[in-house]
Amino acid sequence: MNKEILEKYAELVYKIGVNLQKGQGVEIDCSVENAEVAEVFTEVGYKLGAKLVNIRWNYDKTAYLNYKYAETEALAEVPEWFIKSKEYLMEKGFCRIAIDSEDPFAFKDIPAEKLGAVSKARSKALKKYSDCIMSNGIRWCVVSVPSKAWAEKVFPNDAHPEDKLFDEIIKTMRLNCDNPIKNWENHIAEMDKHAKFLNENAFEYLHYENSLGTDIYVGLADDHVWLSAQEEAKDGVKFVANIPTEEVFTCPHKEKINGKVYSALPLSYNGQIIDKFSLTFKDGKIVDYSAETGYDALKSIIETDEGTLSIGEAALIGKNSPIAQSGILFYNTLFDENASCHLAIGKAYPTTVRNGDKLSEKELLEKGANDSVEHVDFMIGTPDLKVTGIRKDKSEAVIFTDGEWAI
Repeated sequence: MNKEILEKYAELVYKIGVNLQKGQGVEIDCSVENAEVAEVFTEVGYKLGAKLVNIRWNYDKTAYLNYKYAETEALAEVPEWFIKSKEYLMEKGFCRIAIDSEDPFAFKDIPAEKLGAVSKARSKALKKYSDCIMSNGIRWCVVSVPSKAWAEKVFPNDAHPEDKLFDEIIKTMRLNCDNPIKNWENHIAEMDKHAKFLNENAFEYLHYENSLGTDIYVGLADDHVWLSAQEEAKDGVKFVANIPTEEVFTCPHKEKINGKVYSALPLSYNGQIIDKFSLTFKDGKIVDYSAETGYDALKSIIETDEGTLSIGEAALIGKNSPIAQSGILFYNTLFDENASCHLAIGKAYPTTVRNGDKLSEKELLEKGANDSVEHVDFMIGTPDLKVTGIRKDKSEAVIFTDGEWAI
């Protein structure tokens, strides 16, 4: 990760990702393993006009020791100062960059019930902040750089796994070209075309089918809106929340989901892997589920609150996206979700309902938008996936065939 590449990387995140405005503050979540990356992001941020760049450090290994030795009650207690520090970002209009590099197996031997209980408590304590993020109250962007443990999991037989993983990340971020900013502008415009088609058709249901056994009808919320890579924050400034991103997504109706869906890729959650799992829905609720790997972790997600019995996002991604074409299983949701159509257990993005950022929680629920303290994406897209859109008059249009856009 030489400095020239990292500067190019940081510039893309600031200009396309959070769209930093002159005089704006930035908070960056970063592992201590990647201090070099944080240093470059800090310098580039100031050069592009940031008034303050604050780094919030994290480290998988000390987090593991906390989970191993501390009592659940102690870990689940979120200090008031931490909550206030997050709310400060909202009040002062900071943007947020999360540089993810977690080890997908960091907490593999920690009981899922403990991880779930702590995650649930922290999500509840930070609900005001997470609601702000999900309604685009502040601009945010999630990106990734390699960690040693993560790279070794993805490329176990490579002599230089971190270099290999970073090379692949660079490709998925479209940084391996002369003008990444222009490349991203073109990519956003192409994705907007798919969103436009879906919005013009105003489908009432999506029907998913594949050879794994997925056969599910996903109703869409009243006044749902399809969004693509670029969104608009409440301050009117556009931003891209995930880099890379290949998805066009919207809001399901929490009471109109029926059928069974099978996972297409493993899900990395809280340092554990959930794989080969299925969910069965009736009238919007999960009524049965199974998993060959990580059953307890899946159970902890589903039992978080009332909202984790339903889904809050439906996203479409073609099998010819750069990430899917790489053939790499990243064990990281940011990448794997952009290689495959996915759904998300839990909260809906208010912005995927027309004027949703101006609606109350009650009004969003009345539209069919799900609410929860969680939002967990899981991948369902396969090379043979078929997705059919069904309009209110029962007419149909094939949206996906053999895992790719048919429009």
